[in-house]
Amino acid sequence: CRLGILIVRHLKRLERVILGYLEVSDGPEEEARLGILETLQCTIEHAWPRMPCRLPVLLKALLKMMWDVHTDQGPTPEPVKAALLQGATECLILLDRCSEGQVKVLLEGVYSSCEENRVRECIRKVQENT
Repeated sequence: CRLGILIVRHLKRLERVILGYLEVSDGPEEEARLGILETLQCTIEHAWPRMPCRLPVLLKALLKMMWDVHTDQGPTPEPVKAALLQGATECLILLDRCSEGQVKVLLEGVYSSCEENRVRECIRKVQENT
């Protein structure tokens, strides 16, 4: 992420791109989604003061992607699925840190109503992270 703090100038446009890539699977190797998760991590790290207001949109997109990955019956190999879930979890942890724990609070209801172990495990990692 060579832009550093200058990323803030392009945040609105970048957010649209990130959301677009999170929504759509790009085949078994999921290179675009893995790359966009890295981009999102980098963006959160550099523009963290601007992230809390984007929390609802980003949280929803990450959770939806996690659910899609979990329920995907396609040819995506297990290690790729695991990498996607791990990347999303890391993004949630970063979002939680920059929003002073708001993500943990918002995820409480999701955790209690979710019955899928892989998704629950990711949420638990976020909740246990300090």
